Amino acid sequence: MKNNIKYSVKLSFEEIKLPPFEEILILGKNSPHGKAGISKSFDLLIPNGFEIIDSDHGNVDCVFVNKRILAKMPKDRILKILTSNVFPYVSEKEILKVDFKIMISFTVVEDEV
Repeated sequence: MKNNIKYSVKLSFEEIKLPPFEEILILGKNSPHGKAGISKSFDLLIPNGFEIIDSDHGNVDCVFVNKRILAKMPKDRILKILTSNVFPYVSEKEILKVDFKIMISFTVVEDEV
């Protein structure tokens, strides 16, 4: 008697972008991937696309920030937001991807004399 073998395959795929994040990457102090290695990788993938900001906050070694964001918001303000809302949740061995969308709005009031 012969066994009939049937295969069932579910297949899906999607496009990815490199690097696999677009805005901010937070590197823990004891991350398995060091700052120098990640920096070299980014320089190969997106030359001059990210600024490295060193940190002395708890478990955070540094922050990679896309320069597009820095063109819209000062890094002091970005770090203040990250320090109060994200840094407390970073463990020392992890790398954290942060989606950081900025919306800028203006209110213009015109006054006629």
